[in-house]
Amino acid sequence: MEGLLVCDGQTIVTVNDSFAALVGLAASELVGAQVRQFLPDEGTRLRLLDSPNRALEGDLLTRDGSRNPVELIMRQVDFAGKPHRAIAVRDLRARNSAEQHIRFLAHHDSLTGLPNRSSFNKRLDQEIELAMSSERKLAILCLDIDRFKEVNDLFGHAAGDKMLQSVAARIASTLDRDQMVARLSGDEFAIILSGLSNPAAAGRAAEIIMETLRAGSDRAAEADDASISSSIGIAVCPDDATDPHVLLTHADTALYRAKNEGRGIYRFFEASMGAAVRERRLLEHDLRQAIARQELRLVYQPLREIPSGNAVGFEALVRWRRQARGDVEPSEFIPIAEETGLILPIGEWVLREACRVAATWKQPLTVAVNVSPVQIHNANFAHLLHEILFQTGLPPHRLELEVTETALVRDLNRALETLRRIKMLGVRIAMDDFGTGYSSLSNLRAFPFDKIKIDRSFIKSVNVNGQAAAIVRSVLGLSRALGLPVLAEGVETAAELEFLERENCHQGQGFLLGRPADIETFNELIEGDAAAADRPVVIPANAKALALAAS
Repeated sequence: MEGLLVCDGQTIVTVNDSFAALVGLAASELVGAQVRQFLPDEGTRLRLLDSPNRALEGDLLTRDGSRNPVELIMRQVDFAGKPHRAIAVRDLRARNSAEQHIRFLAHHDSLTGLPNRSSFNKRLDQEIELAMSSERKLAILCLDIDRFKEVNDLFGHAAGDKMLQSVAARIASTLDRDQMVARLSGDEFAIILSGLSNPAAAGRAAEIIMETLRAGSDRAAEADDASISSSIGIAVCPDDATDPHVLLTHADTALYRAKNEGRGIYRFFEASMGAAVRERRLLEHDLRQAIARQELRLVYQPLREIPSGNAVGFEALVRWRRQARGDVEPSEFIPIAEETGLILPIGEWVLREACRVAATWKQPLTVAVNVSPVQIHNANFAHLLHEILFQTGLPPHRLELEVTETALVRDLNRALETLRRIKMLGVRIAMDDFGTGYSSLSNLRAFPFDKIKIDRSFIKSVNVNGQAAAIVRSVLGLSRALGLPVLAEGVETAAELEFLERENCHQGQGFLLGRPADIETFNELIEGDAAAADRPVVIPANAKALALAAS
């Protein structure tokens, strides 16, 4: 692997093939040549003579005139009965390249090639110092990709990596040479905009970046071609802070506000944001511990036949009593669970607990469980469902999964495949919140639904809004044509119930028909009291009596 040459004084007597290859000449051409032709630096040659048996670094001159870094070791040897010098030559190009790459990785992200957090922090310190010594401003932009986790979940990490590389390249293309973008972690990027005359310039830069990411390409067949939605938070020095850590934290806080206000937008930091963001992060932290701390529980809301009032099943609804802080509304913690991926373990717990409890009922009532889009698009969901049914012993036909149309439009083919596998298990599937999603009619035709649930927003308006009443009548007529039962959600008044009965709606749920409560509240229905199970619901004649009954 090493080149070797033997010299008599400065004249080359013989070389091996490796040395000949290093300099680009035949071995026969090198015999009789002078060492200085290939080690042109006199200082290197003198050091070799003065330091035998010690490794030195120098440059080897090749036939084409290039200089390659080499390691040299000289040793006195006997050759043909006379003293000679043997010089071993090791090519250092590969080692130097590896060392250079290691130095690069110490300061850059290996996936995107952008500066990493360490380089960003060092540059930020320098830029803040410059900003404080001048009258110009400095802005920090924190950016992340909206719903990036779903890209990894749906299409795999390779697609996610390509998207990150594309985002890095697109952002860099919008920046000037003296501006900087770094990848801090995951899908989080940070941008330094220095020398700004006013904060508005940072807002314009954010708009350009978001538009560049949204633009995509005409092909849009790959992750790096696709339109990408992003959210950005902005903090300005010295207006918001002069400490690098605080400034970056403020930009991150503004990013959280942008994501909470709808995504695909940018927001400047405001002092009032801090408390709200801290509370949300604390909420997310506590939610991660909720299952282990046994803070989650299920309540059950009856599902009843409208003509008779008989109970046909229950919908299981998750509740969270946060340690030392009280109850948290599902509308508050479910979106956080979906955004962070916590919906998968929480959804599994809900499904497993609902099936376990329902399996103990003596009456064969159904139990309905809401399933999030993240669960539906998880490749392992059908297998997990089969495992839960087997372990709890609940007959599959007694389980009903409620799926919103939002879960379908993200990836129609994957959702359809999952729903068909669920149907093969014998589990029933209901379309939840019908009428609020996209392409409802085509979805009914394409997907194997067993029931339609009309969203409560239509039911509460049937007696005051002619359009809402017409929509409900149309859905009921459509369901009869398709042979699908319909359940009306949010039935809260006797007038609403009377309307649904006149229009031959099959089932209903809502405060009028039974409020969500612990399952022990419904012992008469589940413990084998057939008379109680068949006993119709008595509808109070006025609102005051209704409120008392519902409570």
